[in-house]
Amino acid sequence: MAIKAIKGMNDILPGDIETWQFLEQKVREVFGTYGFNEIRTPVVEKTELFCRSIGETTDIVEKEMYTFNDKSENSLTLRPEGTAPAMRAFIQHKLHNLDPVNKLYYMGPMFRYERPQKGRYRQFHQIGAEVIGVENPMIDAQVLAMLHHYFCAIGIDAVELQVNSLGCPDCRPNYRKFLVEFLESRLETLCGDCQRRYQTNPLRVLDCKVPGCKAATLKAPAVLDHLCGACEEHFTAVKSHLDTLEIPYVLNARMVRGLDYYVRTTFELVTDQLGSQSAVAAGGRYDGLVESLDGPALPGIGFAIGIERLVLMKGGEKVQASRPDIFFAAMGEAAAEKSFILMSQLQRAGIHAEMDYHGRSLKSQMRRANKLAARYTLILGDQELESGEAELKNMDQSSQEKVQLNDLAALIARLTAQAVLT
Repeated sequence: MAIKAIKGMNDILPGDIETWQFLEQKVREVFGTYGFNEIRTPVVEKTELFCRSIGETTDIVEKEMYTFNDKSENSLTLRPEGTAPAMRAFIQHKLHNLDPVNKLYYMGPMFRYERPQKGRYRQFHQIGAEVIGVENPMIDAQVLAMLHHYFCAIGIDAVELQVNSLGCPDCRPNYRKFLVEFLESRLETLCGDCQRRYQTNPLRVLDCKVPGCKAATLKAPAVLDHLCGACEEHFTAVKSHLDTLEIPYVLNARMVRGLDYYVRTTFELVTDQLGSQSAVAAGGRYDGLVESLDGPALPGIGFAIGIERLVLMKGGEKVQASRPDIFFAAMGEAAAEKSFILMSQLQRAGIHAEMDYHGRSLKSQMRRANKLAARYTLILGDQELESGEAELKNMDQSSQEKVQLNDLAALIARLTAQAVLT
């Protein structure tokens, strides 16, 4: 039996990869405009990193991480999210000494063991961005403005920005007390998971998708009603800055995050196009995270975007693969050898050139050129080799002209540049 990919871990094939490349290129364009620099971290980290940052009572740590011991009995984990590794790298390399404000972004695979379904996989890919070193609520609004800008740039507008505040270590304990009391009065209506975690991680009960839990917590106390003065002032400023930038948003007092490190501003971009997997992007503040990992006491804010979900939202919209600038249709061994030499010269000059390798008929080679959507086709045979000139066919306009083989590279470069401009 042929070996297949692991369930929930998918191949990305030509024909689909072009959409991924488009989304990634727009990240570099848009995020770069806002002063973000790319960082790449290993896909494997010490398990302790995620236990300390995400929280040992979260579903990710308790149920979903791919954790194993290496040959030295070190406990290692395939990264389930990107913020903690970015913070580990930030601390390890003392990036705060290079610049008091660090703006970082990353793209890559993450891993969680859960039931694969549409928009949720065991190996999935995220675009993430982090800002470390700024407490001013202006940066919260700027991060959300960048997120809004990115979605406009990739042509996805069927999303709604929802915002909330989760308070801080000063005001959240008081809210937690009220929430636990509320949940205890409805304990028998909660699912098994929520009955187990309502004491250790009560905010997660508000995010449970089980219909009984959603109904039972409909009138749960809202964290916005229990913010301290500093948190309320911060959240008011964030909303004011969003209004100034004309970034549309709605309040969602039930929104919580599945990771323990979030405080104050939290947000999601949601859509109704993906069924139960409604969140396309999510994030928030994590002002104590860097310090909890033995780094300096610096505030931070960030988000992650699910690339698979972006691809689903793009639907059947395909991004065209790179077109060959020229295709060589050769008749005979000598012409094939010359085509190979010319093709290699053009490729080294940065021109996308292709040829037929199978010695097929001219008709078959022309079908191949059409399938590849080549801009031009050069037909080369014994006569053309002898004269040093050949017919260059414009495949878009169905016209052709004689060209000198010695001038081919300069001519194709000029013609394709004109085609791009028009």
